[in-house]
Amino acid sequence: MKTGSQMVLILGAGINGCALARELAINGVSVWVVDQADIASGATSGSSRLVHGGLRYLEYGELDLVKESLAERERLLRLSPQFVRPLRLWIPSASRFGGAVGAIGRFFGWRFWPSGVPKAGRGVALVRAGLAFYDAYARDPHWPKSRCMRSAAAGTLPVDRDKYRWLCSYYDAQVTFPERLAVALLDDARQLSRQQGLDFRVFTYYKAVREGNTVQVTPLASASADGGSCSIQPAVIINASGAWIDETLERLHVPSPFLIGGTKGSHFFTFNPRLRDALGGQGLYVEARDGRPIFVLPLAGAILIGTTDEPFGGPPETVLATDSELEYLLESVNAVLPGARLERNDIAFHYSAVRPLPRVTAATPAAITRRHLLVKNEAGGIPLYSVVGGKLTTMRSLAEIAATKVLAHLGRSATANSRERLIPGAEGYPSDEGSLEAVWQAIAGRVGFSASTVAAVWQLCGTRAEEYLGSADDRSLVPDTALPCSFVRLSIEHEWAHTLADLVERRLMLLYDQRLTTGCLRRLAELLVDAGHLSADRIEPAVNCQIERLWTRYGRRVE
Repeated sequence: MKTGSQMVLILGAGINGCALARELAINGVSVWVVDQADIASGATSGSSRLVHGGLRYLEYGELDLVKESLAERERLLRLSPQFVRPLRLWIPSASRFGGAVGAIGRFFGWRFWPSGVPKAGRGVALVRAGLAFYDAYARDPHWPKSRCMRSAAAGTLPVDRDKYRWLCSYYDAQVTFPERLAVALLDDARQLSRQQGLDFRVFTYYKAVREGNTVQVTPLASASADGGSCSIQPAVIINASGAWIDETLERLHVPSPFLIGGTKGSHFFTFNPRLRDALGGQGLYVEARDGRPIFVLPLAGAILIGTTDEPFGGPPETVLATDSELEYLLESVNAVLPGARLERNDIAFHYSAVRPLPRVTAATPAAITRRHLLVKNEAGGIPLYSVVGGKLTTMRSLAEIAATKVLAHLGRSATANSRERLIPGAEGYPSDEGSLEAVWQAIAGRVGFSASTVAAVWQLCGTRAEEYLGSADDRSLVPDTALPCSFVRLSIEHEWAHTLADLVERRLMLLYDQRLTTGCLRRLAELLVDAGHLSADRIEPAVNCQIERLWTRYGRRVE
């Protein structure tokens, strides 16, 4: 049994749990991270993939949240340029003064829409005012300012100009693969722990069961995880299990009112070339017929369209995008960009997740705060903090706040933080995004792989691509991809990948490739066999199971 006054147990390997593990390691604390599924397999991988200040939060008067989010956006752009990049967004407006009454009401806390007052889309005057506040809060002289113009002006996106007379543009940021960001955070925590002689471990596909002040960590029956059971007597438990927070408290026999009132968010992806050309590498922030904001965003060669926002009370792992949600999203994008009209068969795949929002009473799901908070309980005499709410953008600041509370319980104060610490893969990152292709060509010449392979690995791990490729002793590629088999082996060995789903969906990000083949899946299964995570006689069943999973969960076909 592992004991010690400084041990912290984190339940949940989503972006918040990973960021907190890193923050504690920076401060010399030993950490175990336990998740019943894979790293970043919940809301992290089902998000809209935006790092943003929360323009919409201004309407709800959450000015401090906007300020915090904008500060964290700036940090992530500096500290994680391999994953986080600026993105120009356009907001179309059909009227000049529409939506002002509703915005004023939301700012002052109206819970219900006043009878007799019709809802109206946000007019250009309201959007302009919101963007002016946004620019002021950003306080970055190097950040491009917002602009508003007629939709027919040169350089704007080809929206329906008969309906939308104005377009306003502003900049936020996008994290292409938050799954890879989560892995990088854990990798950094591991490196920090090694340097300080700390006990750092990650258990995926494990469950945690409490008996008194001892927590038993046991592999799930269906897991292919390494090792057997072990136990820990932690000084503090952090419940960062997201949408599963209430379930986790129940399993630990911790009495608590329900903390989570999660809502369901669905997205779909398309490779439609007309839409891709219409966006030209930029994004749209549009209003659906019910006032819900919808994003149309370029992402890794595809286009992401989302999101919905519906109450969801079932087990979070069962959530799926429904036909009605997909039709709603199709209708929303077609109403704005009729020239790039999408049909149902343009949807390449989709996903859905449950946001771990606090259980509150709100007029609409969109009105539920996106703030984060820590709720304290006791688990057999052990302090337990549940991380409720939050969003991708503020994962680092949330981790810093939570680490400060944990350190206080341990009788310590924070001696360091992650405010200026690079995320692995950002070291020596080119200052000019336009020079990346030249960098890839130069690396290709040094490591003996093609520039396309360098680029494929670079998007997964940034500047560490050269180190990984330069040490490769196997030059073969995974069939129908640009990824080397040597990088897959590295991911299995060092990035806690145990299954085909781990590799396809959250390590190699092949879900987002336009072409995904059976030959690719079979080779990945063979590499899992080589690593001891799969028996040779299970290759075909594992491949077939993954094909079925991709179809039922994502609507994704495999060639």
